Amino acid sequence: MRHLVSALTLSLLVLGLAVPVAADVITDWNEKAQPIVAAYSLAAPAYRDMALMHVAMFQCVNAIEPLWQPYKTKLHPSDAAKLDAMLKEYLAQIPDGQAKSDGIALGLRVADGVLTLRVGDGADAPDAYRPRTTPGRYVATAPVIGPMWPKVTPFVLNDMAQFRPGPPVALKSQAWADAYNEIKQFGKNSTTRTALQTETGRLWFYTGPSTFMPIAIQLSRARQLGVAENARLCALLSMATHDAIGAVLEAKYHYEFWRPVTAIRNGDIDGNPKTERDATWEPLGPTPMHPEYPCAHCIVAHAAGTVMQAFFGTGPRPEFTLTAPTAPGVTHRWTRLEDFMDEPSNARIWAGIHYRFSTTVGADMGRKIGAYTLEHALKPLK
Repeated sequence: MRHLVSALTLSLLVLGLAVPVAADVITDWNEKAQPIVAAYSLAAPAYRDMALMHVAMFQCVNAIEPLWQPYKTKLHPSDAAKLDAMLKEYLAQIPDGQAKSDGIALGLRVADGVLTLRVGDGADAPDAYRPRTTPGRYVATAPVIGPMWPKVTPFVLNDMAQFRPGPPVALKSQAWADAYNEIKQFGKNSTTRTALQTETGRLWFYTGPSTFMPIAIQLSRARQLGVAENARLCALLSMATHDAIGAVLEAKYHYEFWRPVTAIRNGDIDGNPKTERDATWEPLGPTPMHPEYPCAHCIVAHAAGTVMQAFFGTGPRPEFTLTAPTAPGVTHRWTRLEDFMDEPSNARIWAGIHYRFSTTVGADMGRKIGAYTLEHALKPLK
């Protein structure tokens, strides 16, 4: 289990907010935090820590010039020294004086308040996942990802099960046979998958806030959003995607539906004569260590995209791009947010990770959670 940073370290992230700086402090610290949370071994805590940081930053900005309703009022310890050094360098650009002192005091108070709100939210609960088995039957012993996250307190949703979908398709149905046979053709050594599909599948092996935050920053800079607008944008994005990842893990562990690698190697026991077994089938890359249904990438992309569409519109935009360490040298480009939102759904099928019905359901959940967050958090003051 990871350890959260101390309240002081998080406070340091927001010290510069009450004083003018040459660059946008919101996007600056977003970019500093991304590589730190990307190094987490578990994806879900990265969403929580980004939300903690951005809610605190929003609260500071909004306290100075109230434009929106306020929110309800830890990065690893090993990163504290790194953050302290970055902070000292950042604050060196700001002249000493009362404004700087006031900013430090406000940052400390707000960060302490945000951390207090999240004490006991369930993120540090022990992993008590119990695999379904029978006495003497072997089960894989690698730890599963995020089994405690269904019970973590959301930032905006009432609970993580609020948008739980209906169950996966029935194994004896035509819909199951169609989904099974679609993904079966995209195994590790597929001759059906194109070079572009393989590239796309590999790019979307990347997970976490760095799959959408760089896009939000690019669009913000093209629109020339100010500090206050960026504070709200990043806070809404962080809260929506945190709750989206919690909601999808809640549904995953509720239904515990099998992954393609399991299903296809057991195609002779699903009761469907249209699903032929392949005893040696493998996906393009490693299968994530949590149940299949619904698609997590899909819910996150659509939650984030829905929030960004509220800020930047649904039509064509100036080109925005994404790179990922899982596909070195590859850059994907879009002009419409909808196209960005849809790409992970196809990528997870081409990679042999998710069924078509799971990507559709995940996308729908993401849109609903993004819309709910916009409707219930950080609304304009009347």
